[in-house]
Amino acid sequence: MVFCSLIRTFVGCMKQGRTETISIRSVSCAFMVLAIAIFKPFGLEVWQWQAYVHLLAIFVLGLFSCFLTEIILRYIVRMPRSYDRGVNYIISRNLRFQCINTPLVSLLICLYRHFAMSELVEGNKLSLSNYLETLVIIAFLSFAIGLYWRFKFRSRYLAAELEETRLLNEQLKKLQDSGQDSQIIEEGTNQDSQITLEGTTNEHVTLEISNLLYIEAVGNYVKVTQLHDGEVKTNMLRATMKQMEDALQAYSMIVRCHRAFMVNLGQVEQISSNSRAMQLVMRHSHDAIPVSRSNVNKLKELLG
Repeated sequence: MVFCSLIRTFVGCMKQGRTETISIRSVSCAFMVLAIAIFKPFGLEVWQWQAYVHLLAIFVLGLFSCFLTEIILRYIVRMPRSYDRGVNYIISRNLRFQCINTPLVSLLICLYRHFAMSELVEGNKLSLSNYLETLVIIAFLSFAIGLYWRFKFRSRYLAAELEETRLLNEQLKKLQDSGQDSQIIEEGTNQDSQITLEGTTNEHVTLEISNLLYIEAVGNYVKVTQLHDGEVKTNMLRATMKQMEDALQAYSMIVRCHRAFMVNLGQVEQISSNSRAMQLVMRHSHDAIPVSRSNVNKLKELLG
């Protein structure tokens, strides 16, 4: 029954064009089995020709675990395999895959040790120490396998990052050239384009919305950075980012991109990104504003 399910999953993946995924998982399982064959844990050295049968069974269990993890990611975690959602999504999905697959395949191998390999090796009996031993071995192998694939696909990731950043910059340029920021200002308010930002005390800052660069949270204060008379100027207000969001919610070109930052997309000169983070380089000040992972998709949707 399990073998039939494995075959059906394999055929389904083939029909969906997942040949590369199957190839990657097969090579990974083969690497795992090869390492186990070399170091002979689980008392494999006491078995003679039967050791090859056990290694083949572990290979099949590894493949089954990979396909089961793919199903969990797709239908339970809601993270289908996709190369169109950016590098951060791919890396995040791969990390989740390892976090789910490593304890799962360890459990399957641990059960196999108990039911098929405990006849000659008493230490293969099901126990917590048995499982922890298996988990440590598989975790180390998973880490090594992950490093291999990350190195192998490094050029692909870099190309994807460059292409994604290029498209985001094109979308940003179109948004800025279309004059949507000025339209939003006119539609969002019934007055002129000036706004007064107030703190919890008596201080306030009056500025042109189009001249606002970004707002940064600094302790109990916020730092308002704007372009004033052709120069970059900063003002400190005793306020929270939530107060600033509420005051500027009518202007959709001003977005929260990080826990500590709000930016005016009309004043973003360039978007830069790598596998670690995305940043917005501001005009005039050339400050690099970080975009948190939780806000990356929101920013992409706005630019799209």
